[in-house]
Amino acid sequence: MENQLTILAESLEKKKQVLARIQEYNKRQEEVFSTETVDMDSFDAAVEEKGRLIEELLKLDNGFELLYERLAAQLKDNRAKYASEIKGIQQQIAIVTEMGVAVQVQEKRNKQLIEQYFAKQREGIRDNRKTSKAAYDYYKKLNNAAYNPPQFMDSKK
Repeated sequence: MENQLTILAESLEKKKQVLARIQEYNKRQEEVFSTETVDMDSFDAAVEEKGRLIEELLKLDNGFELLYERLAAQLKDNRAKYASEIKGIQQQIAIVTEMGVAVQVQEKRNKQLIEQYFAKQREGIRDNRKTSKAAYDYYKKLNNAAYNPPQFMDSKK
């Protein structure tokens, strides 16, 4: 039983480490979209690495839940005996939960930054299209205006 409680505690410790790394990647993404020039390659690399970390986090969550379900009945019967271990695990769960909320806040902020970036890009594309269309229309009018049919030509021959 103590080994299984230790495994739960280790699982939570690994989750904290993974969440800390995800927070680092979120900070990198925020930095990428906060600058004037956006490096999409570093953004893509961060997204890929975050995806891998999220998969690892999900595996840890599933393993933790399975082990906890097995232990739940035994812990109810021996709550007093393992009180200190249970309290330590509860504290770690609180820390992991706080970190998870912090990650969600970072993700939401990054999503807003990304949406702003792409809105600017769309606006730039729209402006380029308008400029190109105006230049093309001007060119067409100049070409049509350049041709003036002869006005004083004698058509009687």
